[in-house]
Amino acid sequence: MEKTYRGHKVAVVLPCHNEEIAIENVIKSFAKAIPQAQIFVFDNASTDKTSSVAKSAGAKVIYEPNKGKGNAVRRIFADVEADIYIMADGDGTYDANIATVLIDRLIDERLDMVVGTRSPAGEGEVYRFGHSFGNRLLTGTVARIFGAGFSDMLSGYRVFSRRFVKSFPALSKGFEIETELTIHALELRAPYAEVATKYSARAEGSTSKLSTYKDGARIAKAILRLLIRERPRQVNLLLAISMGFVSLVLGMPIIFEYLQSGLVPRFPTAFLAGIIMLGAMLMAVCAVILDSVVTGRSEAKRLIYLSVPGVREQELKEN
Repeated sequence: MEKTYRGHKVAVVLPCHNEEIAIENVIKSFAKAIPQAQIFVFDNASTDKTSSVAKSAGAKVIYEPNKGKGNAVRRIFADVEADIYIMADGDGTYDANIATVLIDRLIDERLDMVVGTRSPAGEGEVYRFGHSFGNRLLTGTVARIFGAGFSDMLSGYRVFSRRFVKSFPALSKGFEIETELTIHALELRAPYAEVATKYSARAEGSTSKLSTYKDGARIAKAILRLLIRERPRQVNLLLAISMGFVSLVLGMPIIFEYLQSGLVPRFPTAFLAGIIMLGAMLMAVCAVILDSVVTGRSEAKRLIYLSVPGVREQELKEN
């Protein structure tokens, strides 16, 4: 008989790249914390013994050849069937002992996502200043654009409902996947919560795969891409207003001079101002059209989301 936690099938999913040093302890920690769960390790193009160590520790290993955490998460959400998903990194930095707290919060409050916010614990370089500062900056940027709610947008420790997982498109390829998860929850207005969790130093000998500047730039680029995709009306209207202002600054002196003398002494400038104003009007029209497109897409995403039963409903049905 299949083991369940409070009537739910639980899967622990661990995307990993070269984590042979820490993965065994991570698997054993989650197996001890929540023995009812099935543990999956998604080996993301590792070049070390991550797969063999994970298999020996009792996890089911699936190989994902396309390098990048986003690619691994995309594969996880497509291949793993469960009612509740616990996602964590395979580097041993997240506290497995609090997994049931996160799950209980998800079930009791009928949520779709619970994020384990990081509270540094222990000694050594636990949470580098560059990472901490970048996280606050990027989280604050998303809050200003898409709405406040998250204090640690880039945490890799999350618990999801099946409804959230199966309605998530997973378009990102790398570490920007957490940003996409966050914005998806905000745009879908899915119920979520945060729980403070202990964040420890990596196991000795293992190294972080996150590049402060390179991945920070990719996350910023992802925010911009999602802004254009999810807020095209605002973006295009802002461009239209800006272009209209530039056109007026260039064109108004020429118009005044024409009214006074009947001459257009700077024809190239007048032509440029007219072209820019035409572009501004086209951007305004695009804003209206794209807003309709986004509205239709949001309705479709909402219907897909509602087509999957929530966690609490599944529990009541089984009881």
